[in-house]
Amino acid sequence: MKIAVASGKGGTGKTTVATALALSLAGAADLGPPLFLDCDVEAPNAHIFLAPEFERSRDVALMIPEVDESLCTYCGICAQVCQYHAIAVVGQSVLVFPELCHGCGSCTLNCPEGAIREVPDVMGVLEAGKASLGIEFARGVMNIGEPMAVPIVRELKKWAAPAGDRIVVIDAPPGASCPVVESVRGADFLLLVTEPTPFGLHDLRQAYQIGRELGIPVGVIVNRDGTGYTGVDDFCREHKIPILMRIPLDREIAEGIARGRPLIEIKPEYGDKFRALYGDIVRIVAQEARS
Repeated sequence: MKIAVASGKGGTGKTTVATALALSLAGAADLGPPLFLDCDVEAPNAHIFLAPEFERSRDVALMIPEVDESLCTYCGICAQVCQYHAIAVVGQSVLVFPELCHGCGSCTLNCPEGAIREVPDVMGVLEAGKASLGIEFARGVMNIGEPMAVPIVRELKKWAAPAGDRIVVIDAPPGASCPVVESVRGADFLLLVTEPTPFGLHDLRQAYQIGRELGIPVGVIVNRDGTGYTGVDDFCREHKIPILMRIPLDREIAEGIARGRPLIEIKPEYGDKFRALYGDIVRIVAQEARS
């Protein structure tokens, strides 16, 4: 079972929920510790709550073109086939723009002189190890200034691919852009964390659309519940999206999270609530499979 935890905006409590879910499942005798993937590679912070000890790592690199101008005839074919304008021929010189390159290899493949080879450009690092309660933890960390998170997310999911049918909790990046889509792709269930505000509703709509486009069953957790705003409830009712949990607007929770304490440490009763939530998710996924 792969459960992706996402939100249309940052700051809704997505990582709070993802780490609480992982810790709750790790504490269940009949389930075993899950695999936790922190796919928010631009600003990973799940380690604050799960305290992993990293045991292995490897670089993530994109293969970018390097031109041997002693062989180049400046024909311009490489620039013509590049969909991303990452290479340009200007007079008797070739310019390569690594920040635009997607590593597709078209320029290398189509160069008639064999003047282009591919060299690795390190974008970030993958790290893995054991976290609290035996949770297997893996994350990607993107180098500062890198423009593309998707290759790191993709490599993280491959590198840390679980064996067998173990539970996987995926902490997706905030928003509704390409890194989010790559993070949740292949998940069995999409758990959307929102807040009862107009901004929360706006971004919930976008995140919900990702689930629909990918054909993934969706459920919602309303965090900081109790503001009096009903737009999120109305939207979920209209689209028949189950609200699986409500976490109240609570000063004790807010102060504990700000100090890096997991939700189930602040409020131990949430351990049972998240295990019940997992049971709800299993039932919803089974129902979707039968329909």
